[in-house]
Formats: sequence, C-alpha cells, structure tokens
Amino acid sequence: MFTFSIEKWQAWAPGLHDEDNWRHWARFPYCPAGRTSAADLPGTSFLPPLQRRRLSPLARMVFDCAWPLADGLDPMPIVFASRHGETNRNFAQLQTLAAGEPLSPTAFGLSVHNAIVGQWSIIRKETAEGVALAGEADMLEHAFIEACALLRADSPRVLVVAAEERPPADYAHWITDVPFSYAAAFRVGNAPQWRVEPDATPAAAAVDDEPDWPHPLNLLRHLINETPAWRHDRAARRWTWTRHRA
Repeated sequence: MFTFSIEKWQAWAPGLHDEDNWRHWARFPYCPAGRTSAADLPGTSFLPPLQRRRLSPLARMVFDCAWPLADGLDPMPIVFASRHGETNRNFAQLQTLAAGEPLSPTAFGLSVHNAIVGQWSIIRKETAEGVALAGEADMLEHAFIEACALLRADSPRVLVVAAEERPPADYAHWITDVPFSYAAAFRVGNAPQWRVEPDATPAAAAVDDEPDWPHPLNLLRHLINETPAWRHDRAARRWTWTRHRA
C-alpha cells in the first residue's frame, strides 16, 4: 500500500485543451478520432523558439502539461511514464537507415526513452532527479510508486507525467493501446489523500473490457468526478484506488 496526494493536474489530448473541456469529457467520455496535425499540437509559447523547435510532438505535449504544475515552485523530481516513447522518431530513423542514409546524432540522442526528461532538466536548468519508465497497462501505478519513493526521500513534491504519441500507421497492427495522442501530468505531494493497494492475485474477470481511452485519462476522469474508490484489474495483478476524505 502507498499513499500520496494529487495537488494539481494538467492534461492534453486532441480537442481537449483546458479544464472545461476535460470536465465535460469526464462526464461524457469518448475517444477522439483522427490523427493529430502539427497545427493541433500544444503551442508551448512559454519556451523560446529555438528550444521549442527541438521538441518532438511527444515532448511538446509533456512540456505543455508539466510546465504549469512546476512554474514558480522549487525544482522537483519528475517521473515520465510512456510505454512507447519516441516511436515516431525511431521509425523515422529506421526509414533513414533503410534508405542507406546516415543517422543524425542529434536525432538519435533525442529519441532515447529518457531524452524528454533530459530536455526538461536542461531547459529548466534543474538538477532534481528524473526517472523515465516504460511498462504495461498498469504503468501509471508504477509511476506513482516511483513518485512515492522520491517523496519518502525528502522531496516535498514530485511530477508524474504519462504521455503517448499515436504511432505511425505502419505500426497499427502491433501498437493498439494508443488510439490518440495524449499527455497527463500530476503534481504529487505527501498528504495521504489517496491510497493505492496492489494485489498480486490475478483478476477473476476478463480484462479486455478496458475503456477506449488510456488508463492515465481514466484516472483523470475519476479525479474530476470525485469517485471515492475504483479498481484497475490486470491479468497478473489488480490495483485498488481509494480516496481518503479529510
């Protein structure tokens, strides 16, 4: 069992750009259709143009959500969770290799899984801990475990950011868990507002009835709707989330 508080959240998905959008979505959830064009991506206008140009679409989504939660506060650790990471950048590099062309060292360096955490540290000039995770359908719970470990190591706050970019069409047969691009950031504190209990007992029910939207956004829906408790069942384990009422 581990406990924490969620002080503030910020999220982005196609057509869902502000709190009012998300509150409406939480009441009537749906899966945004279509691919995200460059014009649809977050503007990240708080960054200088040169820094902005170096950010991938995935990084722009992460920065757009995490920046407001960290702005004006002391540096805090960040936990970045993404199952697929910079899949689109990596696919572009594979195409470059297939064409017999040399890889760009910069493009390669910005495609590794912890590149976004490194960019965050450099752009914000912060030396707080940064963790990059990749996991399965319960990756979000593991990200919060990492955050709680950092809180117990005397960090007053931790940023947890879960994000995925919709993969290239060529990967559609293999990557089926990212129906649309999204990012969700949570500023996590020490107060025992939430209790999460893992159970290694395999779920009795089938787990293919997952919602059409990613699990981090399902958490956001429960936060907005003030759900008192819910369970996230997976084939190998289950997680029970309980809200503590003060």
